[in-house]
Amino acid sequence: MDSLAPTSLSSLAGLWDQVFGSQPDPDLWVVIATLVAALAVVVPRGAWRIARNAVTIAHEGGHGLVALLTGRTLTGIRLHSDTSGLTVSRGKPYGLGMILTAAAGYTAPPLLGLGGAALLAAGHITLLLWLATALLLAMLVMIRNAYGALTVVLTGAGFLLVSWLAGPQVQAGFAYAVVWFLLLGGVRPAFELQAKRSREGARDSDADQLSRLTHVPAGLWLFLFHVVSLCSLMGGGQWLLGL
Repeated sequence: MDSLAPTSLSSLAGLWDQVFGSQPDPDLWVVIATLVAALAVVVPRGAWRIARNAVTIAHEGGHGLVALLTGRTLTGIRLHSDTSGLTVSRGKPYGLGMILTAAAGYTAPPLLGLGGAALLAAGHITLLLWLATALLLAMLVMIRNAYGALTVVLTGAGFLLVSWLAGPQVQAGFAYAVVWFLLLGGVRPAFELQAKRSREGARDSDADQLSRLTHVPAGLWLFLFHVVSLCSLMGGGQWLLGL
């Protein structure tokens, strides 16, 4: 048994270095190609209708994570086939915790993209993939409908397969594509919400809930969503491109 101990320790040390160590940056053409691929998913309506499910995961995950961080009790998350979602938490229906929870939805995808861009700029490609997998597994525990569970499982399986089986170049391309998608996909929902509100729709949106909680006009909250998403895109884009 003693002879196996050094091997086990060596394997653990190797895994630690792989996950928390840094990996070389991909070639610039890979970064540009993943940007183009993300645009091809976010801009066309047909592709966006499917890809928006991933943004909804980040959106509802943001609500859930901030609810927990502010001391609320998270009771469940539901993801629907029309790309809408619902996160339910218990606690005071007013106050800072409720405000931050409501504000976390539209800001979560671009901020996750910004954080991912920071990790990639530091060369932590593998760490990003493992963190994303861990967050999806944690979220799966709180999913309360079959479609939501299927969506999260398929997304998590994609990250897990790339993390375990793919080579460094494929991992880098996948990680950059995901982060570009979050940065770009985090911009579009705020414009969609603005369009719906201009047609007298979406009157129970996050912006309207925040307006009722804070007595600040919903339009100003919508402006904040735009600022966060666009600033995240500009900052994250500079990090990814090495500017």
